[in-house]
Amino acid sequence: MSLAGKKLGLLISAQPDSNSFSNGVRFAAAALGRGLDVYLYCLDDAVAGVGRPELQALRPRGLKLYACAYGAHSRNLPVDDMAAYAGLTVVSDFIASTDRFVSFN
Repeated sequence: MSLAGKKLGLLISAQPDSNSFSNGVRFAAAALGRGLDVYLYCLDDAVAGVGRPELQALRPRGLKLYACAYGAHSRNLPVDDMAAYAGLTVVSDFIASTDRFVSFN
């Protein structure tokens, strides 16, 4: 069964040094490898992991990376070009417009 063209939404809210964060990044990598369009939103503690090399390495492979602007500001993290910073409306859009939505907390 071909997964090309299917859309996967991912939400990661776990700390960057947690197994949940790592599992979410590996899940995204595997999905990209299978040809899915992957949209990943980092929320809460996961915002601190946006700059992680393993996550940034997925962007050239097609990962659409978003992060919570409020979460970045409240943690005094820079809002830069490592992700598209946006509000929770984006998560709602992911849930409504992707074929599957998975959360790693």
